[in-house]
Formats: sequence, structure tokens, C-alpha cells
Amino acid sequence: MTDDLDHRIVDSLVEDGRKSFVKIAEELDVSEATVRQRVARLTADGVMQITAVTNPLLIGYDAVCMLGLRVDKAQLQAAADALTALDEVTYLIASTGRFDYLAEITCRSNKHLLDFMHRRLPKVPGVQDSESFGYLSVLKESYRGSA
Repeated sequence: MTDDLDHRIVDSLVEDGRKSFVKIAEELDVSEATVRQRVARLTADGVMQITAVTNPLLIGYDAVCMLGLRVDKAQLQAAADALTALDEVTYLIASTGRFDYLAEITCRSNKHLLDFMHRRLPKVPGVQDSESFGYLSVLKESYRGSA
């Protein structure tokens, strides 16, 4: 369970993931040890990760898309396991609506994406249908929690 201080620490790190624990402690009027312990707990519990976030279109991945996938209900877990094992799948969520899963796919080129769609995706068990939504540009990317 997270509390208000946890949320304020997370917000501070979302703003600047390289911010020191000392600086965060000063801003939040708590000790550095408190921040260090809270961050350790939040990361160990899977509440947050501290990592670099990149725009794939700016670092050489010229073909990026979101795939909507409809999957045979009896094969949902097998499909999820197979999709998470694919290097091109950078984000996978179970969703509501007409698709069972939404998967972000990052490829170096259109040829790479075509190969993924025609050779790798068909090997995923239970996939009945897919629809791709190509990224033209990333207009907003935010990992900040709701205020």
C-alpha cells in the first residue's frame, strides 16, 4: 500500500529520475534515509522502476506500431507468454474493448516490421486477428500518476 509521501517521492522521480535522494528529502522535508528506504521498497514491490525512457523513433527504430490483438480465450496466457518473449514487443497490456491485448512493437525498419508481422506473429498461439496502428510521431509520453 502506498501513501501520500510515496506518491510525492514517485512524482519527484518522474520529474527527474536522476534527482538525488538528498534533494528529494529537502523538497519533501523528510530525511534522506526515509527517501532511500521508501524508494527501495517501492522498487522491490514493483510499484516503480527507475529507467531511461526513450522515443524509439529518435533512436533508430523507424517502424513502431501498436497492435490490437484478438486472442482465443483458452490461449490468453500462452499468447501473453509468447508475446513477452519477443524482442520486438516492448509493451504488452490486457485491455478492454474489441482487443484482448495491445502490444507496442518496435522495429528497425519496415522490412523488419513486415518480417515480424508475417513470420513471428503467426507463431503466437491463439492469435485470431490483429490490427496495426503505425506511429507517425510521439506527441506525448508521460508516466506521471494522476494528480
